[in-house]
Amino acid sequence: MFVSARFVSILGSTIAPVALVFAVLDVSDSASAVGIVLAARSIPNIVFMLIGGVIADRLPRHLVLVVANTVSGLTQGLAAALVLSGHATIWQLAAIEAVNGTAAAFVMPAMTGILPSIVDRAELPQANAIAGFARSAAMIGGGAVAGVIVGLTGPGIGLAVDGLSFLIGAFLLSRLTIPRIARTAGSVLTDLREGWSEFVSRQWVWVIVLAFGLLNLIFTACYQTLGPVIADRTFGRAGWGLVSACFGAGLVTSGVLMLRLRPRRPLRIGMLGMLLTVPVLLALALYPKTPVMAVSAFLLGVGFGIFGISWETALGQQVPIDKLSRVASYDMLGSFIAGPLGQLTVGYLAAAISAKAVELYGAGLFVLITVITLVVPSVWNLRRLDA
Repeated sequence: MFVSARFVSILGSTIAPVALVFAVLDVSDSASAVGIVLAARSIPNIVFMLIGGVIADRLPRHLVLVVANTVSGLTQGLAAALVLSGHATIWQLAAIEAVNGTAAAFVMPAMTGILPSIVDRAELPQANAIAGFARSAAMIGGGAVAGVIVGLTGPGIGLAVDGLSFLIGAFLLSRLTIPRIARTAGSVLTDLREGWSEFVSRQWVWVIVLAFGLLNLIFTACYQTLGPVIADRTFGRAGWGLVSACFGAGLVTSGVLMLRLRPRRPLRIGMLGMLLTVPVLLALALYPKTPVMAVSAFLLGVGFGIFGISWETALGQQVPIDKLSRVASYDMLGSFIAGPLGQLTVGYLAAAISAKAVELYGAGLFVLITVITLVVPSVWNLRRLDA
């Protein structure tokens, strides 16, 4: 049931970024406008992330997910109605996405704690790989559907499909049964302090999070924000949908690989996988054509999938289950906190020095940060617990 709910939600969520970006471009053909709407979602997502972790460790996690998915479905439905009616404005889309981002702040910490609640920790690598496989299959389907919908019917229908997927996911999650776990009973501040203590007590956790604060800044600016703008001016919206589908195909491939490999040192292989982000940034800078972008997006998906499965396994095995959502919320806060800065500034930066230069500088910094992270001993040497 959990895998089915995750599949449906991610299927729609994969359509949403493509539909939302091109909806904004239809209203205002500006990279800065795209950045404003995306940042409007990211900022409240970051602000409420820690509270989301506390709530997920206090209440039944699947019920938190039901409420949050319902809110997300209704907000995306409203955005779809505005876009389809032709009355959408930038400030309206930004306000709606702010509510959507707030709901997502409760989804991500709660989602992190579901599998470790229902699966033995020794089986987490396979369970995460299976869940990752479902996620990847959804991203392939979502990317392909996004290309067809946005290319043939427009972004409004894509937003409507996304809203419906959240509501279906909420229904499936409402039928999920999770064993009761001893919950914290202290104040919110006490819960936050306990989560912080768990977070900082493991060097490999905060080193990875610090690195991803910078890596996500680069990725959100260069790929998620500037990428669709470059696509709209070169190989087209349908091509960007195909690129999204190839990214999902790479995620599926990574799930199959991780089912078979089960690396003894998950963070080592995960960070090496992140280097596969570099080809897509170089392709956007030097040769933004559909075939090259499709191949590089496939490699991007492989790298992201390998890291995601490795990271979830490490957290699920090493962090106590009753504190896992709070540690995950600190992880997500640190990893995503700089993203809005990239979203808000990349349009102005591209106008000042060119989109090509932004992508090339981003690729170089991405390699440098990844290599520095890899040489930290606690990251390089962390072993899988059942190894």
